[in-house]
Amino acid sequence: MELRHLRYFVAVAREQSFTRAAEAMHVAQPALSKQVQQFEEDLGLALIERGSRPVRLTEPGRVIYEQALQILERVDDLRETGRRLRLAERNSFRVGFVASTLYGRLPEILRGYRLKRPDVDLTLLELLTLEQIAALKEGRIDVGFGRVEIEDPAIARVLLRNEKLIVAVPMAWDAAHPPGPLRLRDLADTALILYPKSARPNNADRILALFREHAVRPPVIHEVRELQTALGLVAAEAGVCVVPASIERLRRDGVAYRPLDEERALIPVIMSYRKNDPSPEIGLILQCVREDYEREGLRFGV
Repeated sequence: MELRHLRYFVAVAREQSFTRAAEAMHVAQPALSKQVQQFEEDLGLALIERGSRPVRLTEPGRVIYEQALQILERVDDLRETGRRLRLAERNSFRVGFVASTLYGRLPEILRGYRLKRPDVDLTLLELLTLEQIAALKEGRIDVGFGRVEIEDPAIARVLLRNEKLIVAVPMAWDAAHPPGPLRLRDLADTALILYPKSARPNNADRILALFREHAVRPPVIHEVRELQTALGLVAAEAGVCVVPASIERLRRDGVAYRPLDEERALIPVIMSYRKNDPSPEIGLILQCVREDYEREGLRFGV
């Protein structure tokens, strides 16, 4: 039994004529009659009173007719749902990001993308880099902007740039120490605040590795979930926090920022997406990144 059997039978019942039903369905009458006969054979029931003019349904035929109508309506609903989903899929672009990228160039990049694609529904989701990888593989986002290099055979990564790290310090600490850039050894006697407190690998691992490379061991380490919380603790004079340089745009009472004078004091900005993703939006968002970096004098991929 196929959907065409239902459609031909319903057409005959509605038109009360094989001839008019064949015309409505744009098929030859003998072919339509044969399909209706096959439908009856599949069900083992006589659905149409033979020889009746106009065509009349048998009692079982009337029951089957009502059910066939419901089935065809559900099929039409299913097609419409599929059409809407395809349209939504084509006209949506979902971006995952770590919080610190919002203080860099990401807002400007997304504004540029919106100008090029005003008809696209842009959805933003705050996710840690590790969460972005899972969300990409599950199809919950289309692209992710993160800070941690995570290898996965299903995911492609593009290094957008390496950003300098700086140190967020309490205002009182800043006033009590000589002005100018800091070395990590200058923080040897100061509590360190790390974020995020979450599944590894994450940003905290990079900062701890940097301290180990310079043989500096902070006396106390506080781990918190979010960047804003970390800066709040800095303002409360609970310690210092190493952050991307773009965070300096986030002015907060009680917090000062110092450059970090260490050669490898860098943190990447990485764009991740599904390998072999055919979406043209991937190339377009990369184009927006390059255009923004060129305007700002930033080197792409370095």
